[in-house]
Amino acid sequence: MHFLIISPVIHKKDEKGYAGYAPYIKEMNLWLKYVDKVTILAPVTHAAPDPLESQYVHNNLNFVALPSFNTTTIAATIKTIAILPVIIVKMIYHMRKADHLHLRCPSNMGLLACLCQILFPAKPKTVKYANNWDPESAQPLSYKLQQAILRSTRFTRNARVLVYGDWNESSRNIHPFYTASYFKNMQLPVAPRRLATDDCIKLLFVGTLTPNKRPLLTLEIAQNLIKAGYNIELNLLGDGNQRQELQQLINDNQMSQNVVLRGKVHPDEAIEYFKEAHFLVFLSMSEGWPKVVAESMWWGCLPVTTKVSCVAQMIGNGSRGVLVQPDATQVTNAITSMINNPEKYTQMCLEAIEWSRQYYLEKFEEDIATFI
Repeated sequence: MHFLIISPVIHKKDEKGYAGYAPYIKEMNLWLKYVDKVTILAPVTHAAPDPLESQYVHNNLNFVALPSFNTTTIAATIKTIAILPVIIVKMIYHMRKADHLHLRCPSNMGLLACLCQILFPAKPKTVKYANNWDPESAQPLSYKLQQAILRSTRFTRNARVLVYGDWNESSRNIHPFYTASYFKNMQLPVAPRRLATDDCIKLLFVGTLTPNKRPLLTLEIAQNLIKAGYNIELNLLGDGNQRQELQQLINDNQMSQNVVLRGKVHPDEAIEYFKEAHFLVFLSMSEGWPKVVAESMWWGCLPVTTKVSCVAQMIGNGSRGVLVQPDATQVTNAITSMINNPEKYTQMCLEAIEWSRQYYLEKFEEDIATFI
């Protein structure tokens, strides 16, 4: 089988091959176990791969570089108009040659791929919609357009669209799906942490230090808890353009004994933080299936999270996690309530562990194989 991937992920090349965002590459390597030849259409940069990025593993891989594009400025729009014909011609050419089309959506690249695939109704297709599928959520117009095309059995045929969560879709194209981080043998015994008012309460943030993930709000919540008299430890794992601002706020508010910016942390090292933390503070603005929520639950760290994408489904609408609005006072009160009710906290953690451990990599790979 000749498997074609069209992806917006920006790739990097070195002597080991093509590398990219590790969770994405890790997943794609599972798909590639079942194909004979793979062609990848995606943007590429000359930057060296990050130590935490991963390489594709396949002995018959052809990479076709596509220019990335956007319409955020007038100059970018003019450039996009100029290069679109080249991208479209390449997409159609390689779609015609492939046996199976695999599209990664939503994105600008994904929108073009959605339009081009209409020309190949008989070709088997899989589409991974790696973002929020919730039809009631506010999303960019281009995302809504991609959803409409993928949902339509008139324009998208012989396709299975894998979406995060179950939204009671009537279209036969749409298949609720999930993702996984750990192998089954990592279902190691873990107990919920002891939680008491006189203990050190450990909070964890995992994600990019960017406005979408609201790290500044997480810092404010930690500060509120400290002012309320609790002994708080907050570890922030990740990096981004708000790191300097966060460090300045930590210094200005004399919180360096309580809050530490850990930077980028290898997934294996992150496990140790999950095992020790009481709460994951996850206040993201947009998500698909947030692995960090499932990973925290796997290790008995209770997520305190906004109702974004399928997260409410993941935490059982509040039975194995805490749903909050992105408001510092509300989140502070929610954590305080848990501290004052350790029995409820323990029960929720146990339910979180049990639920999350249904989704392991061996099962994930078996389910992927059914779509190829």
